Amino acid sequence: MSASKKTYILKLYVSGNTPSSKQALQTLNTILANEFQGMYALKVIDVRKNPQLAEEDKIMATPTLAKILPPPVRKIIGDLSDREKVLIGLDLLYDELQDND
Repeated sequence: MSASKKTYILKLYVSGNTPSSKQALQTLNTILANEFQGMYALKVIDVRKNPQLAEEDKIMATPTLAKILPPPVRKIIGDLSDREKVLIGLDLLYDELQDND
């Protein structure tokens, strides 16, 4: 898979220790372990503790996953339970489909 050829920089914005925040982090960790094979950096940002970071990055809802690198920047809002939506948002599903051709 081409994810192993790239390094991904990701930010997960959460609001405290809510069930949706926990679900998003757990789901994301599963996806990262299965799809990224260590080729990523993840920063979890609690917007309650660091509201200025959410404001700077124009985060309006949590949980939100932001893919910073590789470009383009993409944001996925929600608990990340839809694996396909997450992979499309991270440009992985498209790459995966291309690799299978």
